[in-house]
Formats: sequence, structure tokens, C-alpha cells
Amino acid sequence: MRKGRSEKFLVQRIGHGDTSRFPDEVVVEEPLEIRLDGNLVGTTMRTPGHDYELAVGFCVAENLLQDAPVTGVRYCGEGPAAEHEYNVVTVETGGQAPIPEPRIGNVSSSCGLCGSVALEELAALMSPMEHSVSFDVRAIRRVLAAVSEQQEMFARTGGLHAAAAFDSEGMIELLREDIGRHNAVDKVIGSRFLGGNRNAQQLGLFVSGRASFEMVQKAWSGGFGTLIAVSAPSALAVELAKVANMTLVGFARNDSMNLYAGQIDE
Repeated sequence: MRKGRSEKFLVQRIGHGDTSRFPDEVVVEEPLEIRLDGNLVGTTMRTPGHDYELAVGFCVAENLLQDAPVTGVRYCGEGPAAEHEYNVVTVETGGQAPIPEPRIGNVSSSCGLCGSVALEELAALMSPMEHSVSFDVRAIRRVLAAVSEQQEMFARTGGLHAAAAFDSEGMIELLREDIGRHNAVDKVIGSRFLGGNRNAQQLGLFVSGRASFEMVQKAWSGGFGTLIAVSAPSALAVELAKVANMTLVGFARNDSMNLYAGQIDE
């Protein structure tokens, strides 16, 4: 499986009246077509690497599997995978998963359900979180420091989001990076799913961007009872977190954080 890639470009830096030229490392962005049992689900722009995790995580987070087991994941196309630059992945369930409705255009944070209808549909489809661990402020601060230290590609390019699963002590269990924050979350969910780890109620989920409706939806689908974001939540995200009985923290910093739903210990 390929790792995240970057390319170097010769750029001009302009500032304070001076101009200089230097090689700058830029993260690679490519489309990934996701299929379920060969049926098109959608296409997302992603950082290549951990593609199987991304495809499975997307199917889990969007409730496309509906309890069907994943029997395999593979690159596919009309010829060898290399001919398609490894940009088509199918998740196999042996036909046990329902045939998905394909999304038209690129999958993004604006493609999901929205509004009160979405809240009602998700509430009917999923059960509120129970027995989730309550995190304390010190653990969350340790998460913030650890994520910063472990973002290898971000340190080199400055162009990636991160998502991480962490425990009650603030230790990072798993971290993934991607140019799309929703992709980074899918990679975390997919990695845990493929590893047989289906219960995340004793873990929290960190995201490096804002807490949108889709981020809360994915965290809920992935079994996380707590979502920590470094930026702002949307109003609908707060409403969904309350419906899901989740803890939602935004604007997470070392010196302060905002609690929008649920609880954290001081």
C-alpha cells in the first residue's frame, strides 16, 4: 500500500523587499474512486496512501455496509491497478451490502445529509452513545501535543489535516493525515475496522479542522463518543452531537477549549 507522497517545486519567496528561490515540498492530491462490490459509491480527492482504509472507512462512516462483513478490499479497473495509477478501490462484501446510490461529483464535506431531515434520519438509523468515557482537560492537552509531534507530512508540506484516535490518558492509538479532513477521519475509522476494532466508546477522535455535521456523523458511525476539534463547530454539528449523546469540543488549544455538548472533566 502506498504512503502519502509529495513533490518538489522551485518557488519564489517574496517578503520584506527581498526575493529568493528555493525548492518547496508540496503534497500530492489525486482522485480516488470508491466502489462497493463493484458499484460506484463516489470519488474523493485525497492524499494517496492508506487507500484501503479510506475506502472501508467511508463505507462504514456513511452506513453503506449495514452490518455486512468486509470480505476483501482491492484496487480495480479494466486492467492492472498500475494502469489506473491505483486510483480505483472496491470494498467487497460478497454482495451482502445494499447496492449504494452513487454520489455525483467529488465527495466532500458538503455532500452529506443536511438539515432537520438528516437529524431525524440518523436518529432513526443509529442509537445514542452509551458508556462513553469522560476525558479530562489534561488528557486532551496531551493529545494536542502528541498530534503536533506525529504529523510527519504536515511538518514537511504544511498542507495536510490529521485525525487521530486517542485513549483516556491522551495517548494516540492511531493517526492518519490527508489533504481532506473527512478523508483523514475515514482512514482512522477504516484502519480500526479492518483491524477488527469495532468498539471505540472508550476512545476519543481528534480532527485538525472544524467540527462539521459530517465530522460528528462520521465519529458517531465510527463508535466514538467524543470528538475534539481545533476549530469551530457548526450549529447542526452541535445539534447532532446532542442527539447522539456525544461530547463535542471545539477551539481546542493548550490554554483553552469550548465544550458544546456532553462533558469533560477538569
